[in-house]
Amino acid sequence: MEAVAIVLIPFLGTSLGAAMVFSLKGEMNSRLEKFLLGFASGVMIAASVWSLLIPSIEMAGEQGKHAWLPAAAGFLLGMAFLLFLDHMVPPVPVESGKNEGADSDLQKISMMVMAVTLHNLPEGMAVGVALAGALTENAGVTLAGAMVLSLGISIQNFPEGAIISMPLRNAGFSRLRAFWYGALSGMVEPLGAGVTLLLAEQVVPVLPYLLSFAAGAMMYVVVNELIPGSEKDTDMGTMGMAAGFVLMMVLDVAV
Repeated sequence: MEAVAIVLIPFLGTSLGAAMVFSLKGEMNSRLEKFLLGFASGVMIAASVWSLLIPSIEMAGEQGKHAWLPAAAGFLLGMAFLLFLDHMVPPVPVESGKNEGADSDLQKISMMVMAVTLHNLPEGMAVGVALAGALTENAGVTLAGAMVLSLGISIQNFPEGAIISMPLRNAGFSRLRAFWYGALSGMVEPLGAGVTLLLAEQVVPVLPYLLSFAAGAMMYVVVNELIPGSEKDTDMGTMGMAAGFVLMMVLDVAV
């Protein structure tokens, strides 16, 4: 049961964050929206560095590889993949009768959903790797250590669930549908953890590439979508970016 809890805790954090959409009354204030776009960019930049790129470099070094190679290659592949999706994947369709002007925003939201989901997958796999090490007792990892990692990721996931569900609500989705999109972005974490537990020996060698791939995907969204989206109110966007970056940095380092 303890192992199951460790796997599911990050998904719970994403779901609780997505549930913030139920506290939103009416249409989101424009200044709040710009703040949240900036906040999302700060969260994703910090998560890319501390949750993904640094662990990728450290893990590659421990595996005896060139520490910079998986981080650089995976990062560029993640950017290229999101560039491809930006041109090929249509936005999620807005609900009938809802906010007809929202279609222009949905491509940006779709890309953010994709980036956060890609970010969550290697995090789930990281939990799976830690848990596998604890269960086999041959990697210097304890169940308590795996639990701390899972709790830390869960705390990080809270704002990520909110930055998906709340813009979707503002674009015209029902509260319930916006919540489900936000929550489902975190479903890949327990799936990733489960697959990693089953295929631990095969997945571990490529995990540095997966971590940096997610970082590249997130940075593409930040530069191409989130920062330009906050330009109409640069003060709120800048303050949101600073708040999101510092919060995620503190969570990553302290937790």
